Amino acid sequence: MSISMSAPMPDDRSFHVLEAVANRLDASPQRPRRRWSAEAKARLVEESLKPGANVSAIARQAGLASSQLFGWRRTAIKSGAVRRQRDAARLGFVEVTPTASASVEIELGGVVIRAGADINEEQLVRIIRAVRQA
Repeated sequence: MSISMSAPMPDDRSFHVLEAVANRLDASPQRPRRRWSAEAKARLVEESLKPGANVSAIARQAGLASSQLFGWRRTAIKSGAVRRQRDAARLGFVEVTPTASASVEIELGGVVIRAGADINEEQLVRIIRAVRQA
């Protein structure tokens, strides 16, 4: 806000007329806040919950900060309004019938893990997590 005196006043007057003009603050955002309709939010959240969806790319395409879209997703999931879809291509454990000399090789990030038939699922999970963290 800038304040300027409108006109010089003679010395015999005891008051001055001030004129105030509102200016945009330097720290204020360049564009005004947008209001997203419930339908637009629901559409973006639904699109971002599809298997294999890139949430950041969807947010960028909509002109939205990715953190905002992640927040909308989190809120929708917590409220029970939507559920995540299971990714059919996601890998999981399968039951393997071991033979006497059976072993499994798993390549993970350039590291090969070889496990014998006698290893249990919990041990294998701990090994895989250790390799991922390394």
